[in-house]
Amino acid sequence: MRLDKCLEKAKIGSKKQIKRYFASRQITIDGSLAKKLSQIVDPELQQVEVAGRSVKITGARYYLLNKPAGVVSACSDAHFPTVLDLLREEDRVDGLFPIGRLDRDTEGLVLLTNNGPLGFRMLHPQHHVAKTYYVEVNDALHPDAPAFFDNGVTFLDGTTCKPAQLTILSSQPGHSRAQITISEGKFHQVKKMFLAYGVKVTYLKRISFGGFNLEDSLPAGAYRQLSQEEIKVLKKYFD
Repeated sequence: MRLDKCLEKAKIGSKKQIKRYFASRQITIDGSLAKKLSQIVDPELQQVEVAGRSVKITGARYYLLNKPAGVVSACSDAHFPTVLDLLREEDRVDGLFPIGRLDRDTEGLVLLTNNGPLGFRMLHPQHHVAKTYYVEVNDALHPDAPAFFDNGVTFLDGTTCKPAQLTILSSQPGHSRAQITISEGKFHQVKKMFLAYGVKVTYLKRISFGGFNLEDSLPAGAYRQLSQEEIKVLKKYFD
């Protein structure tokens, strides 16, 4: 959450008092002076101090979920179950939302958090967060396919995607398997990129996102909390 909101929640003082602490250089994060009151912090992951006093509040929640097909990446939906519906009641804390979206028929890794500003930063184009997908298509992927994707794909409407890294796992007429890594998240991007090559995606699963990987031991529809080591990966998005 934002530093100022964190300090308000910890009852450090009024907004005016918190601004005074900041102006007098009395707020530190992991031993360094706070850069701005709007910076992102998590007091469970970082050491936040005000005038030498440690700030202790319940930190944000972070879950890694293996989304099954048929579930939408949203907080609510009038027609289909959502990723939040897959959580146990005690884990559905206020403000929880999925970072980014997967199509309803796409499976795989979704991160859930109630740290709103962090989710926004992870999706911001300046961070170029890598996303890797396992893909199956309805025809052969020829030796020229990796170069086609690496050159950046242009759709019929003129939209151009950034270069993507394609690895062909198997290829034959009628069915091919591959992995593709992209660094942006345009609408139906992966499906449209393969259509531009001349094949149709028949199965799509996200297996990696921003340094987090979906392990085989987590079945579709299941989720878990991020480990402390995994949460540390998020620190690069805090500043």
